[in-house]
Amino acid sequence: MSVLVLDTALGVCTAAVFADGVALAIRSEAMTRGHAERLAGFARDAVAAAGGGFEALDRIGVTVGPGSFTGLRVGLAFAQGLGAALDRPVVGISTLQALAASAPGGPAGPIAAVIDARRGEVYLQRFADGAPLGPPEALDVDAARGRLDDADWTLVGSGAGLLFPDRASAVLDPAPGALAGLTASLDPVSHPPRPVYLRAPDAVPPTRLPGQPRPVGTALR
Repeated sequence: MSVLVLDTALGVCTAAVFADGVALAIRSEAMTRGHAERLAGFARDAVAAAGGGFEALDRIGVTVGPGSFTGLRVGLAFAQGLGAALDRPVVGISTLQALAASAPGGPAGPIAAVIDARRGEVYLQRFADGAPLGPPEALDVDAARGRLDDADWTLVGSGAGLLFPDRASAVLDPAPGALAGLTASLDPVSHPPRPVYLRAPDAVPPTRLPGQPRPVGTALR
């Protein structure tokens, strides 16, 4: 199976092509913004380097969160548009599940995927041999630490060091190979490309346009 995987959820922009689990081309760059300007080019370059063109793809996989609101929208919009144009299924991949699958030594054993959600919170999900032990959660650091006191967890993700500073993980973003494996194995029907948001966005839209008068009775601040 030939798959194109896309990841714009966290701190990288990645497009990679795999065939039957073998990497044919990977384009990846660390970035926290600018995914919209780079993703299409990365995908085009990866597909060209892999050979066969976009028509040779069987599936497209894309991270659906939790992660950056802007990054997720970029990746999902591109994946859905490409899938519609090619008439190929698009698989939505949990960022936390992809992190767990990227753990050193593979997904065996108890693994906790932890993403730094800022503001003293983390996104946490626990796995056993690759299977989730519950839904993903947005928790404060103390509550998340309490979730992990019952086993010797392998920690992955940017939030690991917040919970246990001496156990910070080197795995901060999903590995392209892990994304490819999940894209090939997950059912596109039960894993659609829909965003996973565990809390409201930090940015709040303005209640009035610049120059628009304040409502009567509104105090100046």
